[in-house]
Amino acid sequence: MAENDQNQEAQTSDKQFAIQKIYTKDISFETPNAPQIFTQQWAPSLDINLGTQTQTLENDIYEVVLSVTATVKIGESTAYLVEVNQAGIISASGFSDDELGPLLGSFCPNILFPYAREVISDLVSKGGFPQLILAPVNFDALYAQHVQQAQQTETASPTLN
Repeated sequence: MAENDQNQEAQTSDKQFAIQKIYTKDISFETPNAPQIFTQQWAPSLDINLGTQTQTLENDIYEVVLSVTATVKIGESTAYLVEVNQAGIISASGFSDDELGPLLGSFCPNILFPYAREVISDLVSKGGFPQLILAPVNFDALYAQHVQQAQQTETASPTLN
């Protein structure tokens, strides 16, 4: 029993995670219907799109990019469109593939989202619109949904030999 505990401690202590850098990789803010949009009654509809991308930079070093796009419309007219790609350079060693997926696909976007939310809020305010504060996002649920969809696609597609 004590030997199993020591083996688990050794495996756990070999795992290392560190955020090396958090930065805004890309920003876009558009008000295609300005100045006319400012004269309309402010009753907006909001559409949010989220996405993540991960790439390996070196052995055990990854770039995770969280893309957040918010489109706000008044009726059929676009009031503004804001897009932020918030990125982080992450080092993660000692994790199995089963652990690395959720780490990069859920845990890291959870870290990056508050930074993206702040950038979006600032851009919208500077664009002359009421502040936009995005609600928290459950990246664990989104990642689980992504994995489930990938598994369904994999089982639905016949393999070619």
